Amino acid sequence: MAGTAGTPGTPRVLRAMNDRAALDLLLEHGPLSRTRIGKLTGLSKPTASQLLARLEAAGLVLATGTSEGRPGPNAQLYSVNPAAAHAAGLDVNPHRIRAAVADVTGRTVGEFKLPTPGRHPTQPVVRQVTDALDGAVKAAGLARGDVHRLVIGTPGAFDPNTGRLRYASHLPGWHSPTILDELAAALPMPVEYENDVNLVAIAEQRLGAARGHQDFVLLWNQEGMGAALVLGGRLHRGWTGGAGEVGFLPVPGAPLVRQVTKANSGGYQELAGAQAVPKLARALGLADVPTGPYTDAAAALVARAADHASGPHRTLLTTYATHLATGLASLVSVLDPELVVLSGSALTAGGEVLRALVQAELEDLAAARPRLVVGDVREQPVLRGALESALAATRDEVFDTSR
Repeated sequence: MAGTAGTPGTPRVLRAMNDRAALDLLLEHGPLSRTRIGKLTGLSKPTASQLLARLEAAGLVLATGTSEGRPGPNAQLYSVNPAAAHAAGLDVNPHRIRAAVADVTGRTVGEFKLPTPGRHPTQPVVRQVTDALDGAVKAAGLARGDVHRLVIGTPGAFDPNTGRLRYASHLPGWHSPTILDELAAALPMPVEYENDVNLVAIAEQRLGAARGHQDFVLLWNQEGMGAALVLGGRLHRGWTGGAGEVGFLPVPGAPLVRQVTKANSGGYQELAGAQAVPKLARALGLADVPTGPYTDAAAALVARAADHASGPHRTLLTTYATHLATGLASLVSVLDPELVVLSGSALTAGGEVLRALVQAELEDLAAARPRLVVGDVREQPVLRGALESALAATRDEVFDTSR
């Protein structure tokens, strides 16, 4: 007996599954002909033709020219319609909010940066968020209502039990117990919130060094130190959203930090965070230690040290590698991941030289032997992860032709 519409196995559901498979192939490969789509999906030519006609009528695909320079007649090519949907992401830190809008293919079409200086912001958080979003929306030539979904990345995490931001005492204005309700009331689209380092892991999993990996740890070292844990293909956030807040981890070689949330720091942060690199350089008597923001100074020092095979610069790099491996040893001993991705400017600046030193030290300090790689997503990785997260949910909604 035939099932009702919407039941697995019915023609409508099977058509929707084929539609989604074709749309995913077009996203992955770019413009494809009807014949190529048929071969990649295993569908007959008539069925592939019906599928493309259906998707074109729904505004999800466009006919975009013809294949040229191949034997035989030119074939009509089809692409995902970029204007079928848009998603937005925000990367929030104490100094600024970066906003971006992407079309459904993943191409960024509008960006905006809103400075938010000082510990006592002059504008309420809701106004900052809407101003940043509107700036990116305007740059994209769109209206706020054109955005299907927004993902906001912040340091720390919103505790799902209380709805309040935890582990980010340095983010002024974001700790109000009503902030999520205020943002929901101000914005016309669904809004999700994610820890910034978790978003970097999403970017690396979808676009970078962790593609194809289901179990990995991403170690982040930039303004602060943190980790993202992907287990069985899914982010592990913890009971209060605090999984991966490894900056607070007590480690050998650093004094115990008590009341870590008040200090907004811990042993691993003090031992191997970006702020530790200029201090180490001065202790080694290195000249020309950069001044200015410690994240920039750390990246410059690590990059310079990676170019030296010996001397105090190499001592700086090997000591830093040992400090990094000290905290990583605890992480990999508990989680035994397949892969560790090193990300953030204070790690990526050292490239393959630093990676190899940390790998060698980790193999001395821990029984687990994950492979270490340097992250591939270097340009605004938090924002890229926010867009990828928002796009994934938007595509699930917009590309579901069974609705």
